[in-house]
Amino acid sequence: MADTADDVVSWYTESPGVTVVVLARPPANALGIPLLEGLHAAIDAGEAAGDVQAMIVTSALPGFFAAGADIKHLSSIDAESFTAYGDKMRAVNDRLAAAPWISIAAVDGLALGGGLELAMACTMRVSTDGGRFGLPEVKIGLIPGAGGTQRLPRLVGRGRALDIMLTARHVPAEEAYRIGLVDRHVTGDVLEGALELAAELVTASLPAQLAVVRTVDAAFDLPLDDGARFEVEQEQGLFEHGEATEGIAAFIEKRRPKFA
Repeated sequence: MADTADDVVSWYTESPGVTVVVLARPPANALGIPLLEGLHAAIDAGEAAGDVQAMIVTSALPGFFAAGADIKHLSSIDAESFTAYGDKMRAVNDRLAAAPWISIAAVDGLALGGGLELAMACTMRVSTDGGRFGLPEVKIGLIPGAGGTQRLPRLVGRGRALDIMLTARHVPAEEAYRIGLVDRHVTGDVLEGALELAAELVTASLPAQLAVVRTVDAAFDLPLDDGARFEVEQEQGLFEHGEATEGIAAFIEKRRPKFA
């Protein structure tokens, strides 16, 4: 019986504002059509709920976050279908990167190819010692095509990105943390580590957090003067239309702010 989206991707509310999305497509969470459709459904649900501040993407399979594209699927399709498959992968990553919440990839195992591209589309990445990261597409005559060649250099720099992609090697968690591919290197259970990060995130203003992400991303795309002007626009918008009024009042009154 073929997998369905409901079979391989599930999600639940862990605490107010925190959603956990679980990938479970044995044996390795290959990014086949059902898993991609399940991720789209999880994002749809988060958008419909309207109260998600942090979304954690993790795996139920020991040893794997996601092992990349579905190679068996690639072996059976033509060029037109390959384009459609790639578009679906890119759409998931682009939606996750642009979602109105902070996303966290919780990695304890292999995050390779499309699996690493999925993790890099998240705002932040948490890993245990078991995490292994790589973009090995050159070994099958392809390149990372779902954002990998663009996001990896922004995280680790040109030289390190080329080293990882051209050699197709697996990067261990400690090195990934050292070079900036992983944001938090934790011991113990990776989901617990990601939930601890999410608990920190939900205490702050989500509009301000999203503005931070936008302005930091702009630093890679805009000249310094243009980036600085964009920063001013974001700051002014938060003061006029965001949650700054409540945040400032709470600071003055020495109380916890009541952000939406």
